[in-house]
Amino acid sequence: EQIDAAERWGLDTMWLAELHFDPQRSVLSAPLSIAAAVGARTERIKIGIAVQVLPLCHPLRLAEEAATVDHISGGRLIFGVGRSGLPRTYEDYGVSYAESRDRFAEVLDIVELAWSQPGFSYEGKYYNFKNISVAPRPLQQPYPPIRIAAASVDTYPAVGERGLPIFINARYGSFAEFAPEIRAYRDAYRAAGHEGRGQVYLRVPTYLAETEERAREEPRESLMHFYREQAQRLRDSLSRAGTRAIEGRAERLKRIENLTYEEALTGQVLVGTPDEVTERLRGLQDELGIDGILAELNCGGLVPHRQVMTALQLLCREVMPRFH
Repeated sequence: EQIDAAERWGLDTMWLAELHFDPQRSVLSAPLSIAAAVGARTERIKIGIAVQVLPLCHPLRLAEEAATVDHISGGRLIFGVGRSGLPRTYEDYGVSYAESRDRFAEVLDIVELAWSQPGFSYEGKYYNFKNISVAPRPLQQPYPPIRIAAASVDTYPAVGERGLPIFINARYGSFAEFAPEIRAYRDAYRAAGHEGRGQVYLRVPTYLAETEERAREEPRESLMHFYREQAQRLRDSLSRAGTRAIEGRAERLKRIENLTYEEALTGQVLVGTPDEVTERLRGLQDELGIDGILAELNCGGLVPHRQVMTALQLLCREVMPRFH
């Protein structure tokens, strides 16, 4: 119902995550399968993956399946990729989290080659292929738009050098804290000779209601549940092999363990009436130069469906037209 409404109300893109072994949180473990179903059901809305966890995938199978989704949807796939911040998932899959950065780079290199070349060979640390021709190749040429999730400080310039757009997961703290990383990303993007300035998208908890009071109170339980779960995941990940100090897990845990709802509302969330959310988005455009958001309208998963539908309608009909 939400996807049908988003298509009807003109939303640009709907997004699908990849989450494993956490049935209380989500059953969305196979985003490309769901993306194919959405592509067959809809005609206009773009279908984004946010994100496919590349180190857990075989690159050739992934290239084939994502290209198939691009055809089924008529060329509407946006391929968001990342490593995930959950080392436990890697352990359950039997993959070392310490290898995730190198595996990510190899898988992405191979997918891009598979999509853009009629045939290719590849020699890497984890994968070696000779004279491979992947079919189908994507409908979009040379391939669907790719976006990379950036979290650790060293990821931003690396993605900028590669010349791809980035996602940033907004969670806690102030939006202004992203400014140095975004600057590093765009400096690297420019230094590598890419056209434009590099696109930046925020994935951000968002909620809208007709009144300020309702907008603040209706998502309270869900947002605080989300922060408590995030704290537990961070706490668990600190003892897992392969995590790096540069990822700042201990610092993030310290910030959210005692976070109050009032503090959360002043941080990296977009909560309010359509006018208030519009004002904050314009401020983020001016302050950070963002190119768009991925609005998580039910962050925490406890907002009733009817209220999520209202928030979606307000976003599509009252906020989006002010930016198009």
